[in-house]
Amino acid sequence: MTDGIKWQKSSFSGADNNQSCVELAPVDGQIKIRESDDPDVVVTTSVTKLRAFVLGVKAGEFDHLI
Repeated sequence: MTDGIKWQKSSFSGADNNQSCVELAPVDGQIKIRESDDPDVVVTTSVTKLRAFVLGVKAGEFDHLI
């Protein structure tokens, strides 16, 4: 937490030394998202947009991409 932001990763990411995970953090009413292996690249979105994305993932809307 060197940047003052408390990042959270999924329990599906494995042990703490696993560097292949997506991390999220709430900051000033927004959600910050980054990959642990490239922490300097951060995307910011709203809670509403992240919720819509997660619901889309759960519904299989992005399955064709993997």
